[in-house]
Amino acid sequence: MKKIILILVGVVVAAALVGFMVYKQQSGYTKVLTAKVSRQELSSLVSGTGQIKPKTYVNLGATAMGRITHLYVKEGDRVKRGQLVATVENVAQEAQVTGQQAAIAAARTDIASYIAAEKTNEANVQHAQADLQQKKLDWIRAQGLYNAGIMAKQDYDAKKAAYDTDVASVAQAVAQLNQAKANTNSARGHLHTAEATLRANQNALDLTKAIAPFDGIVTNEPVREGETVVEGIQNTEGSTFMTLADMSVITAEVKVDETDIVNVQIGQQADVTVDALPGKVFKGHVTLVGDQALLRSTGVATSQSTTGTEEAKDFKVVVTLDNPSDELRPGLSCTAKVTTAHKLNVLSLPIQALTLYTPPPPDSKGKVEAATTSGSGAKATPQQGVFVMEKDAHGRQRAKFVSVTTGITGTTDIEVLSGLKEGDEVVIGPYKTLRALKDGALLKRETEKQAASAPANNS
Repeated sequence: MKKIILILVGVVVAAALVGFMVYKQQSGYTKVLTAKVSRQELSSLVSGTGQIKPKTYVNLGATAMGRITHLYVKEGDRVKRGQLVATVENVAQEAQVTGQQAAIAAARTDIASYIAAEKTNEANVQHAQADLQQKKLDWIRAQGLYNAGIMAKQDYDAKKAAYDTDVASVAQAVAQLNQAKANTNSARGHLHTAEATLRANQNALDLTKAIAPFDGIVTNEPVREGETVVEGIQNTEGSTFMTLADMSVITAEVKVDETDIVNVQIGQQADVTVDALPGKVFKGHVTLVGDQALLRSTGVATSQSTTGTEEAKDFKVVVTLDNPSDELRPGLSCTAKVTTAHKLNVLSLPIQALTLYTPPPPDSKGKVEAATTSGSGAKATPQQGVFVMEKDAHGRQRAKFVSVTTGITGTTDIEVLSGLKEGDEVVIGPYKTLRALKDGALLKRETEKQAASAPANNS
C-alpha cells in the first residue's frame, strides 16, 4: 500500500514538473492568429440600400369631371398600350357625337344631290350649246338667202329670233350650272364645319376615357367605381385614376454613403439583391450618380434644407437592371453592390491585419529614430502597417512591424502595393492582442477556435 502511494506521489510530482517547464517555456509569448500574404482576384465594392423603381411611370389623371362608370383593371394587373382602363359618365358627349355624325351623313347626302344637279345642268348646257350651233348655221344661211332676195323677210326674222333665243338658253343653262356648283361648294363647307364640330365632340368624349399610354403594370388605384373625379393637378386627391409603371426597364434606386460616392461612376457593374426574393442576384449597371447630398434623417437635399445641423449624408445612385424579372414589383426593398474597382492576381492580405502602430521614442543612445519629428520632444507619428511573424537568431517567432501602402479594398482583403511580398505571414488577431502588440514581441500561433475559447495572452 505504501508503495502505491509513493508511485502516485511520484507521478504527481512529475506532472507538476512538466507543467512548470511548459509554463516557463511559454511565458512571455503572445498567442496570435496569422495569415499569409497571397495573390488573388480582388474587387472593391460600394453598397447602398433602397427600393425597386420603374424607369418610367405615369399617373393617369382625370381629364373630365364626372362619376366613374367603369374601372376595367385593378391594382397589380398588366395592361397594353392603347387599352381602355377607365371611363367616367359620358351620356351627353356620346349624344353630341351621335348627333353630329347624323348631321355629317345628311350633309354628304346633300352634296351628292348637288353633284347630281351639276351633272344635269352640265348636260343642259351642252344641249343648249348644240342647239345654238344649229340655230347659228340656220341664221347664216338665212342671211345669204335673204340678201339674194330668195327668202322672205318674215322667214329671215324667224331664223334670227330662233338664234337669239338659243343664245339666251345657253346663258341660262350656264347660270344654272354655276348655281349648282355654288350649292355643292356651300354644302362641302357645311360638311367641313360639321366634321370639325364632330372632332371637338369626339375629343370631349375621349376625355371621359382613360387609355394606357404604354405597356405596364397598375401599381396604384386610389379610386373606386361610383366615385366622382375632377380635372386637377397630378397626384391631387380625386383627380387620379391609377398609376401605371413601365416594367420593361427596371431600376434599383439606392442611397450611398457620402464617403463612398467618389468611387462610384456611371457604367460600373452592380449586383442587386431583393429582400423579397432571397437567393436571387440581378445584374445591372450604374446609370445615374446624384450630385445632390441628401440628409439621411429626412431624405431632403441639403440645398433645400433650412436647418444648419450637421448630420450624415447620402447620395442617390440608380442601377438599371440588365435582365429584369416579372417577379419584381415597384417599392420592393433592395441592396445594390457596385463594383468600383476590379484587379486580377494582386498581392493582398486580410483587412484585419492592418493596424496603426506608433514607433517607440528614441532611446538614450539614439539607436531608434521616430518616424516623424517636428522638434524637441515631438511625438512619433502613427504608421499604417502590419506585424510580420519572423524568426530571430534563436529560432523563436517574433513580431516585426512593417509599414505598408495599400490599394483597392475588397470585402475581406486589401491590396498591398508595397512593404510585403507573397508568402509573408502576418498577424491578423485577436483584435485586442493586435492593438496592444509591440515590435519584437515573442509570438505563438493559435487557431481561431482556440482564440475564441480562451482569453489572449498579451504579456
